[in-house]
Amino acid sequence: MKYRALIATAVLLSAGVTFAQNAPAPKDPFATPGIDKREVNQEKRIAQGTTSGALTAREARRLNRGEARIDKAEDHAEADGKVTRHERKHITAMQRAESKAIYLQKHDRQVDLNHDGKRDRKG
Repeated sequence: MKYRALIATAVLLSAGVTFAQNAPAPKDPFATPGIDKREVNQEKRIAQGTTSGALTAREARRLNRGEARIDKAEDHAEADGKVTRHERKHITAMQRAESKAIYLQKHDRQVDLNHDGKRDRKG
């Protein structure tokens, strides 16, 4: 009888260890993958706009300053060891506004098609 109880205990313990190993790792409080991915995408959009001439040098500088403000806000949010839901929403709102600004600047009438640093006009 003791032998059966010992085997049953061993099976239960091994099953418990197996399930304990499959537990997901705790989330990183610094992790902001969506914010970081969007940041990279917006920087690419600014670079592409400069290359194509859709953005003038002044517009690109202004948009890059906006990206720098978002970076600073993200660094400030991560400084205390955790990015809270409120901080994440604030940064996301900043990114949304910056994305709209990029779109509007790329689609306005000011262009620099010959890349001389001066505004050209679309015809």
